[in-house]
Amino acid sequence: MIKTKINKLKLGKLTIKDPIIAAPLAGVSDKGYRRVLKENGVPLVFTEMVSAKALSYQNEKTKSLVEIEGEVPPIGMQLFGRDPKEIAEAGKYLESIGADIIDFNIGCPAPKIVKNFEGSALLKEPLLALKILEKLVSSVDVPVTLKIRKGFTKDMYDAEPIIMGLENIGIKGVFIHGRLREEYYSGTADWEYIRKIKEKVNIPVIGNGDINTPEKAKEFLELTKCDGMLIGRGFLGNPLLFKQITDYLNTNSYQKVTVEEKIFWAMKQLEYTIEDKGEELGVKEMRKHFSWYLKGIRNSAKIRNDIFTANTADEIKKIIRRIN
Repeated sequence: MIKTKINKLKLGKLTIKDPIIAAPLAGVSDKGYRRVLKENGVPLVFTEMVSAKALSYQNEKTKSLVEIEGEVPPIGMQLFGRDPKEIAEAGKYLESIGADIIDFNIGCPAPKIVKNFEGSALLKEPLLALKILEKLVSSVDVPVTLKIRKGFTKDMYDAEPIIMGLENIGIKGVFIHGRLREEYYSGTADWEYIRKIKEKVNIPVIGNGDINTPEKAKEFLELTKCDGMLIGRGFLGNPLLFKQITDYLNTNSYQKVTVEEKIFWAMKQLEYTIEDKGEELGVKEMRKHFSWYLKGIRNSAKIRNDIFTANTADEIKKIIRRIN
């Protein structure tokens, strides 16, 4: 088998070796999650997507989502909104607290975002989208990128008019999710669409959607010739995916993740999350992560159910000891 090469990715002044990047995931991409991914070699991680409007109101909960003190750079941050002035000011704030890259979201399909004409709803307003991005680029010194879906519906509001205007306004790269807004996360990501876009633009293209195994990562790169990969759900319960992919691309082989490795990293993430949020909230926040880590482990349903009733780290440790 032939090796599949993945080159360094240059996004403005930021250079990323092995650009297999962790996507921002709402309710998931907190500090504990990011730390574990970084310790497993992921070169660029993102905080959760935050509202420009909420930042303009100095919302403390929103500000806490982008608190990165003590983390290993580079760290990306992602904004959503529709008011150019608010977004520019929010970008300045994110830069001031340490963002190494700022991404703007025209991909989120969530109804509560779309009904406010934000996220993927901006696919319907390419002129406004480009105006927002131009204003954001002129307001910060760090690289600005765009996250976008391939379109809104099958017949209307393709992403291409926005994507083709990015280079002229100084956008340093585009993350493309190969699904329509109306598809949410169902069906199969359209890698062929990403390939066609890659052939048409000169800025880096980073593809997203259904890249959750080393085999799929290799297939994706060979088909699309993309400059990098953005992985979201693929990292859930498997922070070792980065190493698996890089090993597979370089040697055509990789090690399966053992039960012991899953448990080690789950407990490490629990430790970090408690350190950041306190035991009560940390345990609660980690319940969903344990369900992902436990996937494929014998008797995982019973163990997962018990973890969902646990309230302390010691209780979780006792439950985990039953795994053999």
